[in-house]
Amino acid sequence: MKRRKSSSGGGSNWMDTYGDMVTLLLCFFVLLYSMSNISQEKWQAIVQSFNPYATETPTETSGSDGPVADPSEDGTGLDKGLSPEEVEAQMLDLYEALKDYVDREGAQDSISVTMGDGKVFISFNQTVFFDGNSSVLREDAYPILNYVSVLFSEASQAIEEVRVLGHTAQALPDRANDVETDRVLSGSRATNVVIYVQKHSRLDPARLISEGIGQWRPVADNNTEAGREKNRRVEMIISGRNVEEELKEDITSYEKATGEDKR
Repeated sequence: MKRRKSSSGGGSNWMDTYGDMVTLLLCFFVLLYSMSNISQEKWQAIVQSFNPYATETPTETSGSDGPVADPSEDGTGLDKGLSPEEVEAQMLDLYEALKDYVDREGAQDSISVTMGDGKVFISFNQTVFFDGNSSVLREDAYPILNYVSVLFSEASQAIEEVRVLGHTAQALPDRANDVETDRVLSGSRATNVVIYVQKHSRLDPARLISEGIGQWRPVADNNTEAGREKNRRVEMIISGRNVEEELKEDITSYEKATGEDKR
């Protein structure tokens, strides 16, 4: 009797498995490609195809109005806040409120307020905030800083930046101040003002900046006591937001991110 030849009969079965795998990979990459530029409606359809009971739950993003603030509601990154006219109006209200405070308190000799080029400038004599050679805020400074903090809170959406500058005076006419003492004192004064405002206002901390200038930007003659008193000061420069420029930058960033820049 002849022996029956054995046959495996499955030599090409691996091709079936390989073909299935390639098909699945192709479907996977097609799905990824389709999602690369998907609309909200298409995304909801895909989710519900996997889970018919899925429901949309709106969420709120948290953040601030800083230079890298939250994205807009439509996801384009374009700002949906104030118009240029509204920014200008709020900055003008801020300026007028500060002027009214100075006039009401009779503080024209120690506080000056000016406005120009979309900015509000405030200059405080040293005696408003600090004792001589000290960076500790006086209690007399609290009322004005509280008032300023309230105004900053009310105009927080219109403010681009509040820069606080600390200045000293050259104590001796023929010799510059000690560099370390001069810079540390002026910087500490500006920083302590910023800390107080940050604690007492709703203004985004990213918009608060402190700088120690020292003796190097005098506004009067250091050879007289009256001149030195003017030079010992704290200044605030409040800049209004340039909404039109921000919008241009946001549009450019959005076009680059989505590949829609046709220029």
